[in-house]
Amino acid sequence: MKNNELVEIYRLLMDELGPQYWWPADTAFEVVVGAILTQQTKWSNVEKAIMGLKEQDLLEPCSLADADISLLEELVRCCGFYRQKASRLKNIAEFFAENDMESLFCLPVKEFREILLSISGVGNETADCIILYAAGRPKFVIDAYTTRIMACMGRKGNYMQLQRLFEENLPRDVDLYKEYHALIVEYSKAFCSRKRCDDCLLRGKFEIEGL
Repeated sequence: MKNNELVEIYRLLMDELGPQYWWPADTAFEVVVGAILTQQTKWSNVEKAIMGLKEQDLLEPCSLADADISLLEELVRCCGFYRQKASRLKNIAEFFAENDMESLFCLPVKEFREILLSISGVGNETADCIILYAAGRPKFVIDAYTTRIMACMGRKGNYMQLQRLFEENLPRDVDLYKEYHALIVEYSKAFCSRKRCDDCLLRGKFEIEGL
């Protein structure tokens, strides 16, 4: 891939959709909660669950860590896999209740990422969402939409390979990473999810050899 191709894709998406201003949240911990809840579900379901957690005053690490698991399961039922997600929420809430969030956010990104991945229920995408959107540190998020778009342009790879592709060919900029990830998601919802391949702005413009 040429160094300017990912930048050109970003410009095309920005011209089409405009800035997205992700991630919608009032606090860093709300981002953390959202990163767990958004696994395998729509954002509208996450918003509903977060609203319920707010009404119960459970969007703080200590209160969430101490919450009754059956209550959590009911509040996040709309997000699917509710038992699993309730358990994961308690795990990560307990972690942040026992560890100072601001201090963690100041750690080297690689170190902080390894710590997050050691928490049950936190995988690559969830960890990187927390790093980018909650901590405001540069780590490009790869999701299913990104993988699909890149595959359509001939660039297939695993999570870490695609992440390296973006990070090596883009300026190391938090705001750019946020907007790019958000644009990919919103564009994919409009075109890929609705199988509008013939209308795709990217189709045929970028033929990228595989990894």
